[in-house]
Amino acid sequence: MLSYFKMMAVLECFSRSDKALTVLQISKRINLPRTTVHRLVSTLKTLGLLEQDRDRERYRLGLKLFELGNTVLANMDVQREAIESINTLSNKTGLSVHLGVFDGHGIIMVSRHDSRGLNNVITLESAAAHCSATGKAVLAHQSPTVVERVISQGLQAFTPHSITEPEVLREELRKTLARGYSIDDMEYEEWRRCVAAPIWNASGRIFAAISVTGDKARFDDKTIPEFAALVKQQARLISTRLGGDPDLHGE
Repeated sequence: MLSYFKMMAVLECFSRSDKALTVLQISKRINLPRTTVHRLVSTLKTLGLLEQDRDRERYRLGLKLFELGNTVLANMDVQREAIESINTLSNKTGLSVHLGVFDGHGIIMVSRHDSRGLNNVITLESAAAHCSATGKAVLAHQSPTVVERVISQGLQAFTPHSITEPEVLREELRKTLARGYSIDDMEYEEWRRCVAAPIWNASGRIFAAISVTGDKARFDDKTIPEFAALVKQQARLISTRLGGDPDLHGE
């Protein structure tokens, strides 16, 4: 059983910023002998969970994880339970609606209903947690360790409005936690703004968020609170459908 935990530790060394690693780099990160890490890496490679680069020195996550990720997303209760709320938000606001799940580093968009009425399921389309509304809605409820891990990956600037300073992000997360919703103020794309609220499961863990997104002109001092109230209401309903306590994170 211990080997399984060691293999998981190897896999967790990889991230968006560390896409390829050598055995020596992995060994240093998880504090295990190179011989042990080499054996673990060989097993993971055989299982398809790791792939070897052309230079034969470095390894990266394998396609088998992509396949497993697809299976997980296809069977996620949150997608099924959110359908009604996604449609409600789209109809009431005329905006695009996104449903995202936090993977420990960023947000994976698992469902989208755009403003033209096209309902799409998105598989493994990722967004940065520090400058997306869905990402900040979830990140605000994570432990300091998780927040610092996201910061350590680098706060990339996607637009001139993106948050790139750690303390600015921490303050934004404190504001998000206090008001119960997050705002993407032209941080991911300059033409749009978003408002998102967190979703929690039966164990009380906040793991996902739902948002409304549209042209920045649609979002002002009057409409942002209105959109936020609608999004928070639907996030609460989704959480309840998932077995979450309606009073745990609700107002």
